[in-house]
Amino acid sequence: MSTCAEHGSRWRRQVRVALVVAKKDVLIYYLKPPVIVFGIVLPVFLFLAFAVGRSVPIGQMVPGMVAMALFFTASAVGPLVTPWERQFKTYERLVTSPASTEALLGGDVLAGMAFGVVLSAMPLLLGVGATAANIAAFGPVACGVVLGALTFASLGVLLASPATDAPSQILMLSNLTRLPLLFISGVFVPIPQMPVLTRCLAPLSPLSYCVDLIRVGFGEPHYFPLWVDAAALLGFAFAFLTAARYWHLRSRQRGR
Repeated sequence: MSTCAEHGSRWRRQVRVALVVAKKDVLIYYLKPPVIVFGIVLPVFLFLAFAVGRSVPIGQMVPGMVAMALFFTASAVGPLVTPWERQFKTYERLVTSPASTEALLGGDVLAGMAFGVVLSAMPLLLGVGATAANIAAFGPVACGVVLGALTFASLGVLLASPATDAPSQILMLSNLTRLPLLFISGVFVPIPQMPVLTRCLAPLSPLSYCVDLIRVGFGEPHYFPLWVDAAALLGFAFAFLTAARYWHLRSRQRGR
């Protein structure tokens, strides 16, 4: 009984650590005007760049805009948190504290998730209010946003795992990873309408499943079965977090 109580106490302590880390990330890194503006402006301008001059009704592009905003915002700051903390020598304090690696990574993921969900609500409300788009089923939209935020925040944590204190290096890696995914995920063009090559690559991108769920919520046909969308997002999140934990532990051992 005492062993179970000790495990429960340790688990609750690590959960509190994760919440404290998430609060720290939000207050220090996320609640900055440039970060918030970047999270809103970049997806909107990318959306407009592909929407202008096309004969597709603007309302049909709203699900893609919401998914794209979620993708960029949830994974935007996470890759830079660890390099910034290495640069300012606060990372060493965290890893030498009683906090576990899982709690530290969990806190970073929670902060990215919250940031992504909150900011993706803005293009969602704008699209519903300013276009002919309507939410037909709230469940798939909510599932796509929450699971997508978890997956993309986990991707951001993975991108932060290389042992470097130069944010510019991580930013370059982040852009090289995220930008190609936009064009194989059905964000701008539904997957069935994409060329054969990109249609074959679509299942390799977690963004494809997020877009598919959100499109279903807006009354459009799905490409994958809904349970596949949800399972794939959870699987990608687990894979990203597992790889992030491995690389963080490895880089920490190299630093000793």
